[in-house]
Amino acid sequence: MTSTNLPLIIECDELLGQLDNPDILVIDLSKPEVWKQAHIAGAAHLNYGSIVRTEKPCMGLLPDAGIFSRTLAAIGVSKDTHIIACDDEGGGKAARLLWTLEAFGYTRYSLLNGGLMAWVDEGYPVSREERSPAPGNFSVSERNETVIAERAYIQQHLDDAGTRLLDARSTPEYTGARAFAARGGHIPGAIHYDWIELMDHTRHGRLHGEDKLRQVLSGKRLDSDKEIICYCQTHHRSALSFIALKSLGYTKLRGYPGSWSDWGNAGDTPIE
Repeated sequence: MTSTNLPLIIECDELLGQLDNPDILVIDLSKPEVWKQAHIAGAAHLNYGSIVRTEKPCMGLLPDAGIFSRTLAAIGVSKDTHIIACDDEGGGKAARLLWTLEAFGYTRYSLLNGGLMAWVDEGYPVSREERSPAPGNFSVSERNETVIAERAYIQQHLDDAGTRLLDARSTPEYTGARAFAARGGHIPGAIHYDWIELMDHTRHGRLHGEDKLRQVLSGKRLDSDKEIICYCQTHHRSALSFIALKSLGYTKLRGYPGSWSDWGNAGDTPIE
Protein backbone atom coordinates (compact mmCIF):
# COMPACT_ATOMS: atom_id res chain seq x y z
CA MET A 1 0.00 0.00 0.00
CA THR A 2 1.38 3.41 -0.91
CA SER A 3 0.52 6.78 0.52
CA THR A 4 -1.57 7.63 -2.51
CA ASN A 5 -4.22 5.02 -1.75
CA LEU A 6 -4.49 5.18 2.02
CA PRO A 7 -8.12 5.25 3.18
CA LEU A 8 -9.70 8.36 4.65
CA ILE A 9 -10.29 6.46 7.90
CA ILE A 10 -7.21 4.40 8.69
CA GLU A 11 -7.11 1.67 11.33
CA CYS A 12 -4.28 1.13 13.82
CA ASP A 13 -3.04 -2.06 12.17
CA GLU A 14 -2.95 -0.35 8.78
CA LEU A 15 -0.96 2.56 10.19
CA LEU A 16 1.48 0.23 11.94
CA GLY A 17 2.46 -1.15 8.55
CA GLN A 18 3.04 2.37 7.19
CA LEU A 19 5.22 3.88 9.90
CA ASP A 20 8.38 3.41 7.83
CA ASN A 21 6.81 4.99 4.75
CA PRO A 22 8.71 8.24 4.06
CA ASP A 23 5.68 9.69 2.27
CA ILE A 24 3.49 9.78 5.38
CA LEU A 25 3.62 11.91 8.50
CA VAL A 26 1.57 11.26 11.62
CA ILE A 27 0.50 14.55 13.20
CA ASP A 28 -0.61 14.29 16.82
CA LEU A 29 -2.78 17.09 18.23
CA SER A 30 -2.98 15.65 21.74
CA LYS A 31 -2.41 17.78 24.81
CA PRO A 32 1.34 18.44 25.30
CA GLU A 33 1.46 16.47 28.54
CA VAL A 34 -0.10 13.46 26.82
CA TRP A 35 2.33 13.77 23.90
CA LYS A 36 5.32 13.74 26.28
CA GLN A 37 4.02 10.64 28.03
CA ALA A 38 3.34 8.55 24.91
CA HIS A 39 2.97 9.05 21.18
CA ILE A 40 3.31 7.12 17.94
CA ALA A 41 6.95 6.75 16.92
CA GLY A 42 7.94 9.33 14.32
CA ALA A 43 4.86 11.47 14.89
CA ALA A 44 5.04 15.25 14.89
CA HIS A 45 3.25 17.19 17.61
CA LEU A 46 1.03 20.13 16.69
CA ASN A 47 -0.70 22.49 19.11
CA TYR A 48 -4.36 22.85 18.17
CA GLY A 49 -4.28 26.58 18.80
CA SER A 50 -1.83 27.04 15.94
CA ILE A 51 -4.35 25.93 13.29
CA VAL A 52 -7.29 28.11 14.30
CA ARG A 53 -7.71 31.88 14.41
CA THR A 54 -9.55 33.93 17.03
CA GLU A 55 -11.26 37.29 16.60
CA LYS A 56 -13.10 37.60 19.89
CA PRO A 57 -15.80 36.72 20.51
CA CYS A 58 -15.45 34.46 17.45
CA MET A 59 -13.19 31.44 17.78
CA GLY A 60 -12.28 28.56 15.50
CA LEU A 61 -11.89 30.71 12.40
CA LEU A 62 -9.78 29.62 9.45
CA PRO A 63 -6.11 30.52 9.90
CA ASP A 64 -4.21 32.73 7.52
CA ALA A 65 -2.97 30.60 4.62
CA GLY A 66 0.61 31.78 5.01
CA ILE A 67 0.73 31.12 8.74
CA PHE A 68 -0.91 27.71 8.25
CA SER A 69 1.62 26.84 5.54
CA ARG A 70 4.60 27.81 7.68
CA THR A 71 3.21 25.99 10.73
CA LEU A 72 2.92 22.68 8.88
CA ALA A 73 6.17 23.10 6.94
CA ALA A 74 8.00 23.63 10.25
CA ILE A 75 6.98 20.18 11.50
CA GLY A 76 8.10 18.47 8.32
CA VAL A 77 5.10 18.57 5.99
CA SER A 78 5.91 18.83 2.29
CA LYS A 79 3.71 19.27 -0.75
CA ASP A 80 3.42 15.49 -1.31
CA THR A 81 3.15 14.36 2.32
CA HIS A 82 0.20 12.15 3.23
CA ILE A 83 -0.89 13.41 6.65
CA ILE A 84 -2.40 11.02 9.20
CA ALA A 85 -3.95 12.96 12.05
CA CYS A 86 -4.76 11.79 15.56
CA ASP A 87 -5.48 13.22 19.00
CA ASP A 88 -6.34 12.11 22.52
CA GLU A 89 -10.02 13.14 22.56
CA GLY A 90 -11.83 11.08 19.95
CA GLY A 91 -10.92 12.91 16.78
CA GLY A 92 -12.22 16.48 17.01
CA LYS A 93 -8.87 18.25 16.88
CA ALA A 94 -7.49 15.82 14.31
CA ALA A 95 -10.57 16.19 12.11
CA ARG A 96 -10.36 19.99 12.35
CA LEU A 97 -6.81 19.79 10.96
CA LEU A 98 -8.08 17.64 8.08
CA TRP A 99 -11.01 19.95 7.33
CA THR A 100 -8.64 22.92 7.35
CA LEU A 101 -6.40 21.13 4.86
CA GLU A 102 -9.42 20.53 2.64
CA ALA A 103 -10.50 24.15 3.05
CA PHE A 104 -7.16 25.08 1.47
CA GLY A 105 -7.46 22.47 -1.27
CA TYR A 106 -5.14 19.80 0.19
CA THR A 107 -6.64 16.30 0.27
CA ARG A 108 -3.72 13.96 1.00
CA TYR A 109 -4.87 13.03 4.48
CA SER A 110 -6.36 10.34 6.74
CA LEU A 111 -7.84 10.16 10.23
CA LEU A 112 -6.57 7.50 12.63
CA ASN A 113 -9.76 5.75 13.77
CA GLY A 114 -9.97 6.01 17.55
CA GLY A 115 -6.86 8.15 17.64
CA LEU A 116 -4.28 7.82 20.37
CA MET A 117 -6.85 6.24 22.72
CA ALA A 118 -7.29 3.21 20.49
CA TRP A 119 -3.57 3.04 19.70
CA VAL A 120 -2.50 3.00 23.37
CA ASP A 121 -5.41 0.97 24.76
CA GLU A 122 -4.79 -1.82 22.26
CA GLY A 123 -1.08 -2.04 22.97
CA TYR A 124 0.43 -0.61 19.83
CA PRO A 125 4.01 0.62 20.29
CA VAL A 126 4.58 4.12 21.67
CA SER A 127 7.55 6.42 22.04
CA ARG A 128 8.66 9.31 24.23
CA GLU A 129 11.33 10.46 21.83
CA GLU A 130 11.21 14.10 20.81
CA ARG A 131 11.30 14.57 17.06
CA SER A 132 13.31 17.28 15.29
CA PRO A 133 12.13 17.12 11.70
CA ALA A 134 13.71 18.79 8.73
CA PRO A 135 11.41 21.58 7.52
CA GLY A 136 9.13 20.70 4.60
CA ASN A 137 7.96 22.78 1.68
CA PHE A 138 4.22 22.66 2.38
CA SER A 139 2.36 25.67 1.02
CA VAL A 140 -1.27 26.59 0.37
CA SER A 141 -2.74 29.89 -0.69
CA GLU A 142 -6.30 29.74 -2.06
CA ARG A 143 -9.38 28.69 -0.14
CA ASN A 144 -11.60 25.87 -1.35
CA GLU A 145 -14.92 27.64 -0.87
CA THR A 146 -16.93 24.50 -1.68
CA VAL A 147 -16.33 23.11 1.83
CA ILE A 148 -16.77 26.40 3.73
CA ALA A 149 -20.06 27.89 4.90
CA GLU A 150 -19.76 31.21 6.66
CA ARG A 151 -22.59 33.20 8.24
CA ALA A 152 -23.77 34.97 5.09
CA TYR A 153 -23.88 31.72 3.13
CA ILE A 154 -25.98 30.03 5.80
CA GLN A 155 -28.37 32.96 6.00
CA GLN A 156 -28.88 32.71 2.25
CA HIS A 157 -29.70 28.98 2.48
CA LEU A 158 -31.84 28.79 5.64
CA ASP A 159 -34.97 28.01 3.61
CA ASP A 160 -33.24 25.87 0.99
CA ALA A 161 -34.90 22.44 0.77
CA GLY A 162 -31.63 20.97 -0.46
CA THR A 163 -29.64 22.09 2.58
CA ARG A 164 -29.42 20.58 6.06
CA LEU A 165 -27.65 22.02 9.10
CA LEU A 166 -26.02 19.50 11.45
CA ASP A 167 -25.52 20.79 15.01
CA ALA A 168 -22.87 18.64 16.69
CA ARG A 169 -23.05 20.26 20.14
CA SER A 170 -24.48 18.80 23.35
CA THR A 171 -28.23 18.79 23.98
CA PRO A 172 -28.10 21.67 26.53
CA GLU A 173 -26.21 23.80 24.01
CA TYR A 174 -28.64 22.94 21.23
CA THR A 175 -31.71 23.80 23.32
CA GLY A 176 -30.14 26.96 24.72
CA ALA A 177 -30.12 25.71 28.32
CA ARG A 178 -26.36 26.21 28.21
CA ALA A 179 -24.81 29.02 26.20
CA PHE A 180 -21.22 29.90 25.36
CA ALA A 181 -22.17 33.00 23.38
CA ALA A 182 -24.28 36.10 23.94
CA ARG A 183 -27.35 34.11 22.91
CA GLY A 184 -28.21 30.43 23.27
CA GLY A 185 -30.14 28.04 21.05
CA HIS A 186 -29.51 26.77 17.56
CA ILE A 187 -29.69 27.89 13.94
CA PRO A 188 -33.30 27.58 12.71
CA GLY A 189 -33.96 24.16 11.24
CA ALA A 190 -30.68 22.66 12.45
CA ILE A 191 -30.73 18.93 13.17
CA HIS A 192 -29.09 17.83 16.40
CA TYR A 193 -26.49 15.05 16.15
CA ASP A 194 -24.07 15.24 19.09
CA TRP A 195 -20.54 14.39 17.93
CA ILE A 196 -20.21 11.99 20.88
CA GLU A 197 -22.85 9.81 19.23
CA LEU A 198 -20.46 9.20 16.32
CA MET A 199 -18.11 7.27 18.62
CA ASP A 200 -18.30 3.64 19.63
CA HIS A 201 -16.93 3.58 23.17
CA THR A 202 -16.87 -0.21 23.18
CA ARG A 203 -14.19 0.10 20.45
CA HIS A 204 -11.96 2.70 22.10
CA GLY A 205 -13.67 5.71 20.56
CA ARG A 206 -13.61 4.60 16.95
CA LEU A 207 -16.37 5.81 14.68
CA HIS A 208 -19.42 3.59 14.66
CA GLY A 209 -19.61 1.23 11.70
CA GLU A 210 -21.06 2.35 8.39
CA ASP A 211 -24.42 0.60 8.83
CA LYS A 212 -25.01 2.18 12.24
CA LEU A 213 -24.04 5.66 11.05
CA ARG A 214 -26.21 5.46 7.94
CA GLN A 215 -29.19 4.30 9.99
CA VAL A 216 -28.88 7.24 12.37
CA LEU A 217 -28.28 9.76 9.59
CA SER A 218 -31.30 8.53 7.66
CA GLY A 219 -33.47 8.80 10.77
CA LYS A 220 -32.37 12.40 11.19
CA ARG A 221 -33.02 13.27 7.51
CA LEU A 222 -29.33 13.92 6.94
CA ASP A 223 -29.32 12.27 3.54
CA SER A 224 -26.37 12.19 1.15
CA ASP A 225 -28.26 13.96 -1.63
CA LYS A 226 -28.53 17.08 0.57
CA GLU A 227 -25.89 19.67 1.23
CA ILE A 228 -24.89 19.20 4.87
CA ILE A 229 -23.42 22.13 6.81
CA CYS A 230 -21.70 21.00 10.01
CA TYR A 231 -21.29 23.32 12.97
CA CYS A 232 -20.78 23.29 16.74
CA GLN A 233 -19.35 26.04 18.99
CA THR A 234 -16.16 26.63 16.98
CA HIS A 235 -16.21 23.90 14.27
CA HIS A 236 -14.02 21.64 16.37
CA ARG A 237 -16.45 18.88 17.32
CA SER A 238 -18.36 19.27 14.06
CA ALA A 239 -15.17 18.75 12.07
CA LEU A 240 -15.42 15.10 13.10
CA SER A 241 -19.00 15.08 11.77
CA PHE A 242 -17.65 16.45 8.46
CA ILE A 243 -14.99 13.72 8.19
CA ALA A 244 -17.38 10.95 9.28
CA LEU A 245 -19.90 11.91 6.60
CA LYS A 246 -17.15 12.28 4.02
CA SER A 247 -16.04 8.72 4.83
CA LEU A 248 -19.57 7.54 3.98
CA GLY A 249 -19.38 9.09 0.53
CA TYR A 250 -21.17 12.37 1.22
CA THR A 251 -19.91 14.86 -1.35
CA LYS A 252 -21.89 18.01 -0.55
CA LEU A 253 -20.38 18.92 2.80
CA ARG A 254 -19.41 22.22 4.36
CA GLY A 255 -18.06 23.32 7.73
CA TYR A 256 -18.90 26.59 9.48
CA PRO A 257 -15.72 28.20 10.85
CA GLY A 258 -16.60 30.19 13.94
CA SER A 259 -19.85 28.23 14.25
CA TRP A 260 -21.98 29.22 17.26
CA SER A 261 -19.31 31.59 18.58
CA ASP A 262 -20.05 33.57 15.41
CA TRP A 263 -23.80 33.01 14.99
CA GLY A 264 -24.71 33.30 18.68
CA ASN A 265 -22.73 36.51 19.13
CA ALA A 266 -24.12 38.24 16.03
CA GLY A 267 -26.97 40.63 16.68
CA ASP A 268 -29.04 39.95 13.56
CA THR A 269 -29.05 36.17 13.20
CA PRO A 270 -32.30 34.19 13.74
CA ILE A 271 -32.25 31.65 16.56
CA GLU A 272 -34.47 28.78 17.67
